[in-house]
Amino acid sequence: MIFLDNAGTTKMFEECVKTYSFYSCQEFYNPSAVTKVSAKIGAEINDVRSLILKKLNAFEGTIIFTGGATESNNLAIKGSMRGGDYEYVFSSGEHPSVLNVAKTLEMQGKKVHFVKLKEDGKIDLDDLKSKLNSKTRLISTIFVSNETGAINDIKEISKLREKFAPNAILHIDAVQGFMKIPFSVEDFKVDLLTFSAHKFHGPKGVGGLYVRKLSLIKNIVDGGGQEYGLRSGTENVPAIMALKTALEKIDVKQNFENAKNLKEKFNEVISKENGIKILNFAGSPYIESLVFSGVKGETMLHALEENGVIVGLGSACSSKKAGNRVLEQIGITKNDIISSCRISFNAYQTVEEIEKAGEIIIRVYNDIKKRVT
Repeated sequence: MIFLDNAGTTKMFEECVKTYSFYSCQEFYNPSAVTKVSAKIGAEINDVRSLILKKLNAFEGTIIFTGGATESNNLAIKGSMRGGDYEYVFSSGEHPSVLNVAKTLEMQGKKVHFVKLKEDGKIDLDDLKSKLNSKTRLISTIFVSNETGAINDIKEISKLREKFAPNAILHIDAVQGFMKIPFSVEDFKVDLLTFSAHKFHGPKGVGGLYVRKLSLIKNIVDGGGQEYGLRSGTENVPAIMALKTALEKIDVKQNFENAKNLKEKFNEVISKENGIKILNFAGSPYIESLVFSGVKGETMLHALEENGVIVGLGSACSSKKAGNRVLEQIGITKNDIISSCRISFNAYQTVEEIEKAGEIIIRVYNDIKKRVT
């Protein structure tokens, strides 16, 4: 099976599986207990926080471990809310775990602004500028689009925040960027940043939120006070330690180049078929979409799976719903959206594997076209 839905999830490294097993069966102690063995586990978790800060190129701040990106995004947004006449700004290209929180705030009577996307999939900075003011409490935007791969200019967004909404908190959903795209938190000047381990070959069920200053957010769940009181509940030690193993194994810059090469080789093959259009937004080398003229994307998805290739239909959190709101906003026609599939690579796939996938995609597409025309 050739897996081309790596934006949805990635295969866990075998080394991570071993780490997970070790901390589940040998070093299984609760880090919140007062025994020496528990204190040792607590210290090891703090070492993981330090490693993540290093990977983020962060000179200050801490890491709050959560159950994944959805929880981290909820903590960032809901935890930063305060009473008063505040406004909240979100891009229109957000993952459902951000967009649906924003809609909830709107239904609760909060003043919420949604920033338009341009045709290249990026945030319209002029529109963002028009929605910022002294009352802005939070700006929340995705770093790398999970739908298109478009990379937002966080530096410019941060500059606009400093100029027009200097008291606002800046939150970045970096799920498709962390450990994939080289960047620095210090360059971005962000306050909160979300990541998820299973997007970079770690385990499912663990993620985190980078917090520049703990005073910026409050807890949204009451409990025993773990994670600096911001995320109560016994830490998922096996998953956190397996996450560390993934961090230690990955070379972000090398993987970035590997992914670029894979995408180029794949597109060389796909370009041989005129009926398949590549939606490439010159962003992340890990993500793009294909439009299959005359064939529904869902039909292609199921047919490809039968032929040993797995692709996606966009965010797994919303892929069962009709249409694609992100592609709609950037001007992709309804017919093209219906005929599209998301392709996403991982840096450890081989050129031979990717080229084979491209050939299978073309063959399956032509087989279906013969039957439907």
